[in-house]
Amino acid sequence: MSPIILVIDDEPPIRRLLRMGLATQGYAILEAANAAAAREILGRHRIDLIILDLGLPDMRGHDLLRAIRASHPDLPVVVLSSRDDEGGKVEALDLGADDYVTKPFGMAELLARLRTALRHQLAAKGERPVFYVDGLSVDLVRRIVRVDGAEVKLTPREYDFLRVLVLHAGKVLTHAQLMRSVSVSSDPQYLRVYMRQLRQKLEADPERPRILLTETGVGYRLRAPDDEPNPGPPAIGEAPPGSGTSL
Repeated sequence: MSPIILVIDDEPPIRRLLRMGLATQGYAILEAANAAAAREILGRHRIDLIILDLGLPDMRGHDLLRAIRASHPDLPVVVLSSRDDEGGKVEALDLGADDYVTKPFGMAELLARLRTALRHQLAAKGERPVFYVDGLSVDLVRRIVRVDGAEVKLTPREYDFLRVLVLHAGKVLTHAQLMRSVSVSSDPQYLRVYMRQLRQKLEADPERPRILLTETGVGYRLRAPDDEPNPGPPAIGEAPPGSGTSL
């Protein structure tokens, strides 16, 4: 699924700028104009990163940061503020902000800071920011997929499925688990279509997959880096469990 970023800023033009800039990079955006709205959103949604303005109308930004750290100790927070005094920066960083960007800001620089913060979060969870197996590489922060060094363009939904498989590499995910993870139709045929499309783009021989494997009657498994290469599907008429046969 796309990383979800909560933007906490009381200035509509800033929120609009961030919404446009972040959406083009594949991020999903939620917005809060004050601390109360931000806390409500944090209580109802899974958030991957926060962009926090310190000049909020209903609460001191540093106090909100302290509250966020108390309830979400591992959630990356990048402060975006017009305050450039050293004391304010030091206080924010001491309270647990991952980074501090001063307004006015360049979108390219902000995006780089966000990628760094997300990388640190993945590392803290024990997840590899870049996944490699058999010529396939998936950069979970930059959302870049390559096969033998050449970038492969995936649709947002194809990437969502691949990301879930990467995060559970080596483990069998049932059809229901996969569809629930990306919030799609419960019809297994829908999933088969996307797996077929991914194999067309990622496998050297889509009919004999070595990376995106089918666990017959159960679901799918993405080969982990330390797995033995898949030997390919069995002869016609054979489909034992765990075979890797294409649907």
